[in-house]
Amino acid sequence: MPIKASELILNPDGSVYHLNLLPEHLATTIITVGDPDRVGSVTKHFDSVDFTTHKREFHTQTGTYKGKKITVISTGIGTDNIDIVFNELDALVNIDLEKREIKSKLTSLDIIRIGTSGSIQKDIPIDSFLISEYAAGFDSLLHFYDSEHVQYFKISEALKAQTNWFVKKSDPYVVKCSDRLLKKLSSGETVIGFTATNVGFYGPQGRILRLAIQDNELNDKLANFNYEGKTITNLEMETAGIYGISNLLGHNSLSMNAIIANRATGEFSDDPKGIVDTLIKYTLDKIVD
Repeated sequence: MPIKASELILNPDGSVYHLNLLPEHLATTIITVGDPDRVGSVTKHFDSVDFTTHKREFHTQTGTYKGKKITVISTGIGTDNIDIVFNELDALVNIDLEKREIKSKLTSLDIIRIGTSGSIQKDIPIDSFLISEYAAGFDSLLHFYDSEHVQYFKISEALKAQTNWFVKKSDPYVVKCSDRLLKKLSSGETVIGFTATNVGFYGPQGRILRLAIQDNELNDKLANFNYEGKTITNLEMETAGIYGISNLLGHNSLSMNAIIANRATGEFSDDPKGIVDTLIKYTLDKIVD
């Protein structure tokens, strides 16, 4: 049965609604960045850029790096945007857009996030590269999907117990990266981490400007969390949504984090742009290695 027009929304040219992309515009290896301006920071290293489009916060360029076809797309900030981007990326490869039918043969994408993050552990310094092996989502995105089979409930239950989780906040969920991509992109230059994905930058991550927060000790509780040797290492705003939706749709995903702040020591990188640029080049070379 065809998917209704109200559910799979297409533009007049047949492209998916938010991303403004057609299937031929997409590579099977995709790099996501939060900032639309960071797309060019990735593709400046390419041999060529063959396609570009920009709609709202979603800026896409597809080209080749050392002969490999790669798409770079900006998601904007937050797991709400991840829900849009990842569902539409999947639709481009796994739904016949003309017939509005799911294809009989499905395609699995490799999707690698390159972003910034703040460490909550003193021993993970600024200007380091952290790969998220696990991610804990403090948003509610994954609970809107039939997703229990991709969640690690023992870890999330331990997290709630050890932090005395406030019941009016979203129920945390824990998901995991692609083991294959983790192995491919890891090296002696990277730290393996457990990332907490939160729903905001200020109060949800314990920053206080003029508003009081519900739990002044939450970051310390997260930093002290331990489940069978797994400790939460850093905070950001997309990774858990990326891992959750990717796992549900059968795609491979990995989050590469440039640690530009250390919340435990109060330090911030002197050259955040430089460390992100170095991580971009590292990631590109690992992809084609």
